[in-house]
Amino acid sequence: MSETGASYAAAGVDIEAGDRAVELMKEWVKKTRRPEVLGGIGGFAGLFDASALKRYERPLLASATDGVGTKVDLARQMGVYDSIGHDLVAMVMDDIVVCGAEPLFMTDYICVGKVHPERVAAIVKGIAEGCVLAGCALVGGETAEHPGLLGPDDFDVAGAGTGVVEADRLLGADRIRTGDAVIAMASSGLHSNGYSLVRHVVFDRAGWTLDREIPEFGRTLGEELLEPTRIYSLDCLALTRTTEVHAFSHITGGGLAANLARVVPDGLHAVVDRSTWTPGAVFDLVGSAGRVERAELEKTLNMGVGMMAVVPQESVDVALATLADRGVDAWIAGGITERGEHTDGAGMVGDYAS
Repeated sequence: MSETGASYAAAGVDIEAGDRAVELMKEWVKKTRRPEVLGGIGGFAGLFDASALKRYERPLLASATDGVGTKVDLARQMGVYDSIGHDLVAMVMDDIVVCGAEPLFMTDYICVGKVHPERVAAIVKGIAEGCVLAGCALVGGETAEHPGLLGPDDFDVAGAGTGVVEADRLLGADRIRTGDAVIAMASSGLHSNGYSLVRHVVFDRAGWTLDREIPEFGRTLGEELLEPTRIYSLDCLALTRTTEVHAFSHITGGGLAANLARVVPDGLHAVVDRSTWTPGAVFDLVGSAGRVERAELEKTLNMGVGMMAVVPQESVDVALATLADRGVDAWIAGGITERGEHTDGAGMVGDYAS
């Protein structure tokens, strides 16, 4: 038995490495600062001046929390860490904006087997860049080292965010009416859902490696799979400022049908015309390489649509123009009908209902 006394370092926790990681991330966190943020990184809690909410008649706080799932393992294998931060912000803040809320601030949690300061800083860099794209502040976070539970290169990320919306501008199912149009906004790829299926298909079934060049992608498999999730927060808020919006739907796990159904009220039916767009090559690849049935793809992946907006017909032109001005590929994908009402258009999918 060793006569040397036990220590935190001997147990696998490197406090100095953690401190180094904090120093490296400070410059990136600073870039997310909003006027309402008080203090700086390093405190026990992030501070946000709530007096800024006095301009609201009845402010409602919106909160969400999420992670990135098994996509983090691909980042680990490729040694690319900043894009995962974009994914995390998108998963959290695009849930918050669905109700019409403006993203205010976010916190993150990074769990690692061993602190590699540069890696942790790269993850936070990506989170900070994502926060800038979402218009929110990164007010704090936690890096936890879990030796013995995670391998030295293993890690996971999670985040929580808060936004605010005026009560009488809250978006959702109660605003939706028959005749409303459903506008689809293109995804940047797989985003951050369905990666357990994707990994099973490309690695276990197809036996491919991340450095495999895929002609349909014009890049490697790994580069395609790590494409950052598009952050729609400011695009959605721009729509609410320029025209009338009844609801948004963030297309994440569960696919188009399940997520659109979450904002469609009882008695109404959302009909989406699948002939109005062609999903990207990555969706065909997953389907063909794994011989995945179309229904399984539809209920697992976003199929090329990352966000949907439900707007009255008179708002369609302004909505599409606003999104085009912001560089968002968008189109009319369907509409809202009475339940039981029939449509005859080719490619109409009637099971996208609440």
